[in-house]
Amino acid sequence: MSAEGGTKAIVAALAANLGIAASKAVAFAFTGSSSMLAESIHSVADSGNQGLLLLGRKRSERDRTPEHPFGYGRERYFYAFVVAVVLFTVGAAFSLYEGYHKITHPEEVKSPVWAFGVLIVAIGLETFSFRTAIKESNEIRGEQSWWAFIRRAKAPELPVVLLEDLAALVGLFLALFGVSMAVATGDGVWDGVGTVAIGLLLGAVATILAIETKSLLIGEGVDPDTEKQIIEALESVDKVDHLIHIRTEYIGPDALLIAAKIAVHHDDTAADVARGIDAAEAKIRAQFPVAKLIYLEPALDEVSLKKAEDAEPTSGTPASS
Repeated sequence: MSAEGGTKAIVAALAANLGIAASKAVAFAFTGSSSMLAESIHSVADSGNQGLLLLGRKRSERDRTPEHPFGYGRERYFYAFVVAVVLFTVGAAFSLYEGYHKITHPEEVKSPVWAFGVLIVAIGLETFSFRTAIKESNEIRGEQSWWAFIRRAKAPELPVVLLEDLAALVGLFLALFGVSMAVATGDGVWDGVGTVAIGLLLGAVATILAIETKSLLIGEGVDPDTEKQIIEALESVDKVDHLIHIRTEYIGPDALLIAAKIAVHHDDTAADVARGIDAAEAKIRAQFPVAKLIYLEPALDEVSLKKAEDAEPTSGTPASS
């Protein structure tokens, strides 16, 4: 999967969330709605998240150093993980606290027209942001389902923005529900219920993001189908007898490390083995451009070597009796 893409979606989400956060804050000032306050904090957190994603993307482009010989590609995973933590601590925890406060100390929603107007505008802006993320994702996800794309994507930005935008849209409808019920019934508890629902939603999204980005951060290899193709490419090289074992790991969204031990023919010269390794590396890179680092270790397979030794004629004279 391509590691490119996502910048337009991040910028669109950042612009939308800054505007939405400001409008929700104004609506909260006029209405006193905790749902509006929770949604305003949610949008502020989302804006910070998009800034962190852009920062991580920029920092990951630095050249490798002696201290970091494999480069800084994993910075994108680190900042995506920070986003998941921020989404939970700033968004979910605050919303749950504010919702509990409103349920235990309900207040009437004032000037509901402001709340309804801002929520409708925010839904339109979030829909635009979500549509941009979907459009960019469709360019690289191929035939994968959306869940598979989120689970398997090695570039974290698009899955993060997709889930954030989805959570934001659902959260806006929850806020609309809470405010509507509070106005219709005159009971401010409904505003608190909507706020708690927003907090639970953000907590669920943050948990999914934390699990997926943590997996990338500590090191993920290729999927079984891709590994099978790499093995087939290796074993199709004339000087490679067969694969003994292989390890793969993404050291960044656009950099794959492949380390493999390959069995070579027992009668090959060192020059033959070197040419075989060069051919194998060239074939893998042609098929998988993301494979930036390839380390192949030649070895004599013990079973093949034993068969070759057994096949050699024995020499010497029989011992006298």
